[in-house]
Amino acid sequence: MRYISRPDAILLLEDGTVFKGKAAGTVGTATGEICFNTGMTGYQEIFTDPSYFGQIMVTASVHIGNYGVSDMDVESDGMKISGLVCRYFSPTYSRYVASGSIVDYFEQQQVVGISDVDTRALVRHIRDKGAMNAIISSEELNVKVLREKLANVPSMEGLELSSKVCTKEAYTFGNTDASFRVAVLDLGVKKNILRCLADRDCHLKVFPMDATLDEMLQFDPDGFMLSNGPGDPSALPGVIATVKEILATGTPVFGICLGHQVLALSQGISTYKMHNGHRGINHPVKNLVTGKCEVTSQNHGFVVSREECLADPTIEITHEHVNDGTVAGIRLKGRPVFSVQYHPESSPGPNDSRYLFDAFVDSLKVGVVV
Repeated sequence: MRYISRPDAILLLEDGTVFKGKAAGTVGTATGEICFNTGMTGYQEIFTDPSYFGQIMVTASVHIGNYGVSDMDVESDGMKISGLVCRYFSPTYSRYVASGSIVDYFEQQQVVGISDVDTRALVRHIRDKGAMNAIISSEELNVKVLREKLANVPSMEGLELSSKVCTKEAYTFGNTDASFRVAVLDLGVKKNILRCLADRDCHLKVFPMDATLDEMLQFDPDGFMLSNGPGDPSALPGVIATVKEILATGTPVFGICLGHQVLALSQGISTYKMHNGHRGINHPVKNLVTGKCEVTSQNHGFVVSREECLADPTIEITHEHVNDGTVAGIRLKGRPVFSVQYHPESSPGPNDSRYLFDAFVDSLKVGVVV
């Protein structure tokens, strides 16, 4: 148990609040916007989700690492969080499919963390004060020095991060003999989005975020997927322009999370930064078309303007977050184009939202309005 005598570590928030704990993972320093996730499971999926790039993650669940890590639980090519804050960082694990401990995983991935923190107090602080930049260090404990380093960390608002996590070269995914072809605009796509489409008889080609419409049309797609990703959606003018061109083709389009936001921006609907965002696996969403509610997985710090959606006669709000009434889904009236703010590819227990992939594939069959 080499972690009995771990180095001291410190967490400093932008507002000057300090939390002390023990080093978890690699000894070092990490910076980013601090946020919290309320999920009790799925920590490896969270850590490897490209949408979390540039963020320090606080896990509201006490025990992190108790079921180890597994190759089947990754959502990208490696961990994407900037750092981790948790209560208990478990060196032992129990799960028959686990391939190793979270301790070894963090060391292999060179990710800095801090444990033995009162995460309940920290989550309440972020809830009340809002998301802000933070710094973790287990190599420098001088608060004055850390404050100087933290002052140089850019704000998430206005920050473009998709280029840091999206593919640099186009690649294909799924059965080449599938019935449908889907062009995926990669803004930080999660692997399970690709799996959900491939499972529905789709052959995919994943394109870099700076791909042109002409390059994507060479694949002869039946539809387009606009993926999730990190950062401020308004910092993607090139992507927004490309989405406008995609929509002009009349081809079916499905957007998820950041893809949902850039779709809205392409229609002149603005986005804004939330107080502390929605991150967890138990967020209630109401489908305003069917009247049914869904238990959803969410991860976003920006949201589209409800007032502007309501004022636009070409846009229909299809889903809303039950807790605060924010827009959780839209569609363009009379067109096979829709998007959601949450993650239908995730499985927070039920698979309540997987029907959205079915609806998208149905639109590919005949170009119908979903």
